[in-house]
Amino acid sequence: MVDVADKAASHRIAIAQGRIVMNSATLAIIVAGNAKKGDVLGIARVAGIMAAKKTSDLIPLCHPLALTHVAIDFIAGHAIPKVASSLGEGEKGAVTCTATVATVGPTGVEMEALTAVSVALLTIYDMCKAVDRGMTFTDIKLLEKHGGKSGSFVKA
Repeated sequence: MVDVADKAASHRIAIAQGRIVMNSATLAIIVAGNAKKGDVLGIARVAGIMAAKKTSDLIPLCHPLALTHVAIDFIAGHAIPKVASSLGEGEKGAVTCTATVATVGPTGVEMEALTAVSVALLTIYDMCKAVDRGMTFTDIKLLEKHGGKSGSFVKA
């Protein structure tokens, strides 16, 4: 682990995003709230928040952080044609997940935001795999980070 004892505490924010692409029928089940396991997006939101809080348990060299804010947002819609064509015939649906994580401390929250997105998307897969095993994760990335000595990063 990197020693962060001498680093000044500052307000740190990270925003990550990812997408799960699926059959349109699967998306319809999610949006209608008809999944057999329950409220897919509600449960995925809680899973993402829990994952952000447990990142240091999952990633060996991450510092445990006292998070001050975690928000998980979803946008359900249709996949872009380029993605849909690589996944086979028919129209594809997608759910985009965005995680915003904040803390005040000596190290950033990028890993927490990326972990939150990944686990939220994995939860969607788990809850819908009985109807669509071909779902695909894509575009998981850090969009922004602010705070700390290195300042801000915004993905172009």
